[in-house]
Amino acid sequence: MIKHSVFRPLLIASLAGALAACGGATEDAPEATDTADAGETDIIEVRQANFEAIGDEFKIIRGQLESEAPDFAAIEAAANTINANAMLIPDHFPEGTGIDSGADTEALAAIWEKPEEFASAGTKLVETSAALAAAAATGEAGAVVEAVKAMGGSCKACHDNFRLDDD
Repeated sequence: MIKHSVFRPLLIASLAGALAACGGATEDAPEATDTADAGETDIIEVRQANFEAIGDEFKIIRGQLESEAPDFAAIEAAANTINANAMLIPDHFPEGTGIDSGADTEALAAIWEKPEEFASAGTKLVETSAALAAAAATGEAGAVVEAVKAMGGSCKACHDNFRLDDD
């Protein structure tokens, strides 16, 4: 359990920054679906729903870590959901579905110009979300905090390179 101390406010501040990179979901986000269920015309909606679902899971993690007694099982489940959704990302970016297509998307051309780097960024999210799930399974708050920071860093790195900064 995370006790009231100097550590708790520092924990919350550091997690807020890490999780902000992966957030951005709305409460009315539709559930993510596998690309096999989507036609070419709605793949952007499918990928946006997938990312919104990832953001919703981050909200669960953040809420748990800000609570008096985090539920590490809930954190583990949310990290596993993020992991499953992260595995879908590569199939959500067919050629011609970027910002240059005129579609309502923030996907930059760099995704298709640097496919190895984009694939590596996706792999990093898969790895860091799996590591977070494993850390949560231990129930060790310090390990979970470090894993959250790593996962937030993988989100931020991808956003910095492959997503339009519309702020």
